[in-house]
Amino acid sequence: MASNVNPTVRRRRLGQELRRLRELKGMTAEEVAERLLVSQSKISRLENGRRSISQRDVRDLCGVYEVEDHRIVDSLMQMAKDSRQQGWWHAFGDIPYSVYIGLETDAESLRVYEPQVVPGLLQTRAYAEALITGALPETATTDIEKRVQVRVRRQERINAEDSPLRLWAVLDEATLRRAVGGKQAMIEQLEHLEAMSQLPHVTIQVMPFSMGAHPGVNGQYAILEFPDAADSSVVYIEGVTSDLYLEKANDVQKYSVMYEHLRAQALNVDQTRQFISDTAKDYAR
Repeated sequence: MASNVNPTVRRRRLGQELRRLRELKGMTAEEVAERLLVSQSKISRLENGRRSISQRDVRDLCGVYEVEDHRIVDSLMQMAKDSRQQGWWHAFGDIPYSVYIGLETDAESLRVYEPQVVPGLLQTRAYAEALITGALPETATTDIEKRVQVRVRRQERINAEDSPLRLWAVLDEATLRRAVGGKQAMIEQLEHLEAMSQLPHVTIQVMPFSMGAHPGVNGQYAILEFPDAADSSVVYIEGVTSDLYLEKANDVQKYSVMYEHLRAQALNVDQTRQFISDTAKDYAR
């Protein structure tokens, strides 16, 4: 099992392996929970990578599954140890979407649809600060700055010289028309979008109002894909109090097909750049 310093992805891989061992044993999560005198929800959270897992948990589960190969047990124990390390984002304190950041940090490609705001990876500092301030009016100034810093740090994946994140973003026209931070901030943001769209690994398309109803009207979502075949793709849907992560192949397939329809109906790359440029001129008037 390859080493990976990303605790989120490491925990996810470990959970997948533990689920595989349980299924090979022909046991349900409920049966395992009864054997270990824990809740079924704990077993489920361990397997889906949403809960930190200890070496003791791994030892107990391997005992239940009668894993006799000490190399497998030792490897899983090391994965559990690595998964408890802290990612770079932990230095900023309690980040509500830290699981997503961990996945994004290790992703090879990201396809995102945004109906309301510019995606975080493409935001300027001024836009990000105005957006967070407006969206979270009761948040302290220090916490707003912390969130902005995290957002800027995330953008290093886009600008990385070695294996930058491949990003495809479909933006509803509303993301360009909503004047977050005022006219000057929007002009700078739109100029930044146009510049980012010139990068070979970044594709930006706009879905104009004139298109009417389209497959993205139900809201924002992102599809993350990873370089290691052992890591299944994930659909991420952001919520107000909690987020949703879909990993079943059927769910990922449905959202992927929907995204293909979005890309087909949106303005092409050249049309999008012209649309962004024209919108920036509207703000400058």
